[in-house]
Amino acid sequence: MSESATLTMPDGRVVGYATHGPAGGRPVVWCHGGPGSRLEPAVAGPEAAAAGITFVGIDRPGYGLSTLWPGRSIAGWVPDGLAVADALGLDTFAVVGVSTGGAYALALAALAPERVTAVVACCALTDMTWAEGRAMMPATAVRNLWDAPDRAAALAAAAEAFGEDGSRFLANPGGDGDDDDDLPALPAADLAVLSDPAWLDRMAPCLAEMFASGVQGYCDDRIADGAGWVSFDPGAVRAPTTVLHGEADPIIPPAHARHTAAVVPGATLRLVPELGHLSIMSEIVPALG
Repeated sequence: MSESATLTMPDGRVVGYATHGPAGGRPVVWCHGGPGSRLEPAVAGPEAAAAGITFVGIDRPGYGLSTLWPGRSIAGWVPDGLAVADALGLDTFAVVGVSTGGAYALALAALAPERVTAVVACCALTDMTWAEGRAMMPATAVRNLWDAPDRAAALAAAAEAFGEDGSRFLANPGGDGDDDDDLPALPAADLAVLSDPAWLDRMAPCLAEMFASGVQGYCDDRIADGAGWVSFDPGAVRAPTTVLHGEADPIIPPAHARHTAAVVPGATLRLVPELGHLSIMSEIVPALG
């Protein structure tokens, strides 16, 4: 079971968060994907409970219960994460970042090294100042937003791809199918996840929260990561870091994991054969040790 709550930041914004797992368990802050929500850690719920882990999911601005924040940067989110940790009385904690959330996990570790004990960057987008990695991403879902001249144009591109309410996102995660840069088919391991009733039941509440503000949260994620990791220094990460990625991931190529592992000091790269962008999340709890 998850328990949701909110807090109010000094600028008046509301931040939504949820705890998942046993009271008093080992705390792990979960930075969700883009799109995603505070309820995303439920996908690893049974394994986490068995391992005595309590995940803390936090809605980034524009997702779930959290107030929109146009123009936010990756590092700009870090005070939100620390405020939630403070509200829960967590002096130290590990952090997981999934997909888009990988950068936010690394920023938290870089800017609060005295509090973050370990990092897992799972199926994570890397630093988009790396031109080769940027070019690997699909045009319709991602690069069209990065290349938009302003937020209004980026919102229009997102709405064209996925609908203003995001309702076409799951049916069309790579774009419209007419672009050479759209995503290839999901690997068998990901298709198996999507056909698992138990996984779908755990994920359903998260899906309902992804587009609480339409595609605006997703758009602001893309604007933030399109600038690259300019708001924080990945070289400042001191916590032991595992860069976890499925070798069959068609959404974020494994080359991104290799690049991240090269720029984070002492990072351990773990590539898992045959797993994709969804199925790799089954390896998060084992990676936490």
